[in-house]
This record gives sequence, C-alpha cells and structure tokens, in this order.
Amino acid sequence: MVRLATSADAYSMWDLTRRSFSARRRLDPPASALADTVADVEQALNPPNFGVVAQCDEQLVGSLLVRLDDALPGRVATLRRVGVAPGHRRLGVADALVRATLRALADSGVGRARLTARAELPATIDWWRRKGFMIDYEVPHGYVMSANLPTPLMATTADQMRQLGARLAGYLRAGDLIIASGDLGAGKTVLAQGIGEGLQVGGPVISPTFVLARLHPAEPGPGLVHVDAYRLSSAAELEDLDVSSSLPNAVTYVEWGAGLAEGLADERLEVHIERGGDDVRTVYLTPVGRRWREVEWAGLEAFNDSRN
Repeated sequence: MVRLATSADAYSMWDLTRRSFSARRRLDPPASALADTVADVEQALNPPNFGVVAQCDEQLVGSLLVRLDDALPGRVATLRRVGVAPGHRRLGVADALVRATLRALADSGVGRARLTARAELPATIDWWRRKGFMIDYEVPHGYVMSANLPTPLMATTADQMRQLGARLAGYLRAGDLIIASGDLGAGKTVLAQGIGEGLQVGGPVISPTFVLARLHPAEPGPGLVHVDAYRLSSAAELEDLDVSSSLPNAVTYVEWGAGLAEGLADERLEVHIERGGDDVRTVYLTPVGRRWREVEWAGLEAFNDSRN
C-alpha cells in the first residue's frame, strides 16, 4: 500500500532512509541523507511539502520526500530521499512509490518533477531514465534530472474513452510505442479502438487476447499493432511475438505491457487508466524520452472541458 506520510511516520522514514542509503556503495562525499535527523524529516513533512510511504504488512518498506518549489518557473516538485528497505529491493516498491507520487502531483496541478542523482551511481541514473527523467545539467558530484508529469484526462463513458483515443491518434506517428496499464475493465481496449478510429485503420479493433498481437493496416498513415500481454510472463515472451520488426512502421499499442514492453523502445508513451467512483476513468499519459518531452497536450487537456 502506498499512502501519504504523517508526522507519526517521521522516525520510521528517517530509519528507513538511513538503512537504505547505508546499504548503497560508499560515496565521497557521503550522501547528505545520512546526515539527516528525525527533526529534519519532521520539518520536511510540513505543508506544502509532504512525504509518501509504502507499506507491506504494516511495515514501512519505502519512502520519499517531496518539496514543492513554487519559486521555479511553473509548479515544480523536487523528489528527495527516495529509499527502499534493503530486504525489499527489486520487488517493485520504488516503482510503485514513484508512480503513485507522480500521479498525485499531476492531479494537484504540478507540471514537472526533478531530482538530483549521483554520477557514481549509473544504475540509479538509468532507473530514473526509464521513468521518463532526463539529465538537464551537471552539478557537483551528479546531475539534475527532470520529467514532465503525467497528464490526467477524464472519461465517464465508453464513448468518451473512444473519443479520447481518437484525439490521441492525432499526436501519433509511425514508430510510436504506447504501453497501457490498468485493472480489468478499465478501458484499455476501448481506448485502442478510439486510436484505431483516429488512425483510420482497417478491421474492427478488438482485444487480441487469444492471438496476442494483431496488425491493423491503414492508408496512407501508419497502421496499428495491437498487443495483449496479459498472458505473457516475461519480456522474452513478448520478444517472441516479433513486435519489434513492425515497430518502425506502425503505432504499437501494448495492453498489460507495464514491466514487459519497456525494452521495445527508449521513447514511449505510458498510459495508465484508473477507475474511480461514478464510473469515472482517469487516464494518465506519461511521456518517456525526448520524442514525447516536447509534445504539447493542450488539445487533449481541453477534452476534459469538452465532455460537458
């Protein structure tokens, strides 16, 4: 479970950060997080700043701090002290923690997130790159990295989800990879149908559950390769479908692809659909890579107003 931190979590967050950073390779100078006190963490939780924690069986297994920098151009959030308990690494804790934080920031109107990564930790830098962060500039002992936050869009009916997909198609071109995630029935296939309509592809766009991948050609624009990775257990099984061979000439849309399809392209659009009350779906568009970093979503953001 991922939740907002409270002042009662300050000691546990301090202890987890200390254990997490101490387990990493020794750095010179040492990570500044190791000099923090419990009082520093308590201060960092004072609004408008906040913390986010991940729990497993009521045990704190991950945490981070967020500082809101309204003095910077636009609303920018700085992520700090991102740590995972040593016994819970490589279990997706950091991924869940960061994804939930970025979506919450996007919901509150923050447009950008940044962080500082140490140059001596290239694996950490690569991990943040896979989350859509790019190096902006160099600082002593490391780099400042930043990413555009997810764009949240709302749909309350299947028809609205198709309309959203059709509008999204206007931003797509051959070679684009879309990785869609969300619970069963969230609307991933319906969004794909809208994209197919917008691309004017041939044939009905239905879930390729049993054939796993289906090509929908289009003229004169790019076709749509629709992949269902629900039954796949590894990236290697996805590679066996030979999706990469058609990737340069089509728009590739992979349902259930989170954690499996990222290796297909360094640049991609990640789509996550969350179901809320009153059948409202929130569609988060997360840009990864330079191809998507400069895309202006004004036309799609207006979709929220046009629904009424």
